[in-house]
Amino acid sequence: MNALLVLLLACAAVVLGYGWYARKIDREVIQPDDKKATPAKMFMDGVDFMPTNRNVLFGYQFKSIAALGPILGPIVAVQFGWLPALLWILLGTIFIGWVQDYASIIVGAREEGQTFGALSYRLISPRARTILLVFIYFYLWLIMGSFGVQVGFNLLTQPAVPLGVLATILLGVLAGQMTYKWKQDIILTTVVTVVLSFVGIWLGTLPAVRDFFSAILGYRMVEGKLVSPTLFLAVTQAKLIGSLAVVLICYFGGVLPIWRWAQPINYVAFWIVFLGVVGGVLGLLIWRPDMGDFPVFTRFNPGVGPLWPILFVTVACGAISGWHSLVSSSGSARQLEKETDALFVGGGAMYLEMFFAIIAYLTATVAFGGLKGYQDAGGGAAPASVFSTGLATFMNKWGLPMDLGKAYGAVFLTLMALTIMYLVVRFMRVASAEALGDRIPILHNVHVGTIVALVLTLILIWIVPFLQIWVVFGAANQLMASLALLLISLWLLSRGKNFQWSFWPFVFMFVTTIAALLWNAYSALLVKLPQAKTADAFAAQLIIGIVALVLVVAAGLLAYDGLRALFRARAAAAAPAAARE
Repeated sequence: MNALLVLLLACAAVVLGYGWYARKIDREVIQPDDKKATPAKMFMDGVDFMPTNRNVLFGYQFKSIAALGPILGPIVAVQFGWLPALLWILLGTIFIGWVQDYASIIVGAREEGQTFGALSYRLISPRARTILLVFIYFYLWLIMGSFGVQVGFNLLTQPAVPLGVLATILLGVLAGQMTYKWKQDIILTTVVTVVLSFVGIWLGTLPAVRDFFSAILGYRMVEGKLVSPTLFLAVTQAKLIGSLAVVLICYFGGVLPIWRWAQPINYVAFWIVFLGVVGGVLGLLIWRPDMGDFPVFTRFNPGVGPLWPILFVTVACGAISGWHSLVSSSGSARQLEKETDALFVGGGAMYLEMFFAIIAYLTATVAFGGLKGYQDAGGGAAPASVFSTGLATFMNKWGLPMDLGKAYGAVFLTLMALTIMYLVVRFMRVASAEALGDRIPILHNVHVGTIVALVLTLILIWIVPFLQIWVVFGAANQLMASLALLLISLWLLSRGKNFQWSFWPFVFMFVTTIAALLWNAYSALLVKLPQAKTADAFAAQLIIGIVALVLVVAAGLLAYDGLRALFRARAAAAAPAAARE
């Protein structure tokens, strides 16, 4: 399989899925109306509700949904072979992914910016709200842990990375100031902040800068390798500093107004990411590599778990992601200027993420010449390294030096994760306040809720291995997507609209992800826990197993109540029709 053919298949998926299917649903089922006032206009407060230009909101949406999922997921998933991962990325996006993202924005906009917790209370049952908030909190905790390990342990610990990341963050803050306080033109703001961000990334590769950060991270040369001293468990000085830097950045993102931190930083980071994708595609067009000896299919269980259900939770955001529903309903829906912008923002950003997942997929399957090269580069156990090296290889084909390309790829990945993580913290402190705020009033304080979330994050980062967190996170992520699709189906039914296009994706995702969580609970508690030889290894398996079971129970109760509500609504809708006959 040639890389160009894969790119053409991705383009065909966009034409078919977005150009025909999504537009058909938008036009015939949802029927957006620009005469309706959106929550952004009705409740504008400059914090969460703010009418936003569709192009800026597209950048915010894409950068808020596209984190490490569409990068690391496909690189892990190709262990099953190149065909299963490719089919799920394309078909999952066409029939499930964009459906959830777009419909979540529409539901949020039509329901005055209400959270899914409030909607579950009204559409499902009173207890559904509490159960959903508990589910969401554990799910968001897994996101923080899986992304936090990669950023704090593997990316910010590279001496060439921190300056580029810090420069982009500070310039994002400047972009917010220029846009909302100084009222500068968006083109001028974009050019200034994005160009200076690239300068920061380049400066980070200079020997003097690398030496400076090497000293801070505690690196010293041992047998020809840079080594940082271990402080406790498996946490080195570099990893401690990296993980603390992560929680500090996320703290500011969790407590500051969205226009001051999250939105403008995400906007600047969008261009860093988008131009990286363009650079990778350009390199692929020049090089035109094929997959060499990479097999179509390897085996049903290559070690990460069985093809079904694990493949469908491993790819995570590349095809469908529950995180997107939270961003769309509680974030972008509150910034939507016009209803007709919803398809472009929600559906369009999901299809761009699909394309992004394809680039990550190609870094694993073609950048190293085949299966052996992929495995030698780290394979599924080191997806961040595979991506940064693979992207650098693509960009090297048009002249970018490999060292600069690898640093750019690492900054790229760090921004992808961080710009999601501080939004996750915002949702965690909102969820904890909604669930426990009446019993523990101090959780309504934004600083307390944020600090609690970040302390729990550090525990997960320091104790549990990445791959275990990732697979359970993937299952929780897709399970959140299924629950969002259930809520969307209930909302559509309550409005007398066709709900089949969201209901059947719910059924598939729910069954698949429950199976994945049960498999992970079995693996952690009955296989790996008895073999644990250290206290931290024992704790890691116990945490993963218990979290998986909690998520299964919570999702089962929600689905039970949700299906009962669905049947009640269908019966209520059928009664008037029967009476007329």
